[in-house]
Amino acid sequence: MTTVVLLADPPRPGLRFPDLAATSPLNESEVAELAGAIDRDAMRAIERSGADLLVNYRPEDLLDEAHRTEVSPEAEIRALAADAVSDVGEVRFEPQVGSTPSARVGNTVTHLLREEGARSVAVLPGTTPFITRAGIDSAAMKHRSNDVVLGPGPGGSVYYAGFSDTVDFTDAMTPPALNTIAELARGEDHETAFLPTQPTVRTGDELASVVAELRARVAAGRAVPDFTAALIEEYGLIVDEDGLTRQ
Repeated sequence: MTTVVLLADPPRPGLRFPDLAATSPLNESEVAELAGAIDRDAMRAIERSGADLLVNYRPEDLLDEAHRTEVSPEAEIRALAADAVSDVGEVRFEPQVGSTPSARVGNTVTHLLREEGARSVAVLPGTTPFITRAGIDSAAMKHRSNDVVLGPGPGGSVYYAGFSDTVDFTDAMTPPALNTIAELARGEDHETAFLPTQPTVRTGDELASVVAELRARVAAGRAVPDFTAALIEEYGLIVDEDGLTRQ
């Protein structure tokens, strides 16, 4: 069974998607709310899939002083999960370990594969709302014949990085992570498969793509990520001839 690891920093202003408030109509508090909505949509999708959910949060001592509060990161993340999944008792919550994003991903993936005997481990950096049950299950099928499965995002980013075997994770998340991980996999003679590209929300331009697709899906009567779609509607975000704006 695949273990899906959601990297979920607490949704605090200025911490998640630091470039988004400066490049979109949203302020830092709204960006934090959006990050929380994306996490809840991902948790719900993973719970409904055939995968196990592990929420890997950054503990207080790994946060900059400016982003520390009196509420623990774990408590904030557990509150998001309680709103998203049917049984929060089935969700694992563990702090990230490591001084860099690459180290934190590598420590988690290596431990699960080597110490806990997971058949495959997928890491979601929490950058897109378009994680679905079907997408998680489809990726798990690819793991049966591939050592690495990657979900490409804009600019060479990854919204999904799955491993059935380890690579040298020392600099694995160095941008562009898509190319970096693929090269590391090739160096280990690993087979690599790819998922469909998805838009992410790291900048205003990227968020515009997400908003346009969400509104198109609503118009077509197709499924949308519930929490993110509700927040986009609440904020009145639209894309018109002038780009991303508010109604």
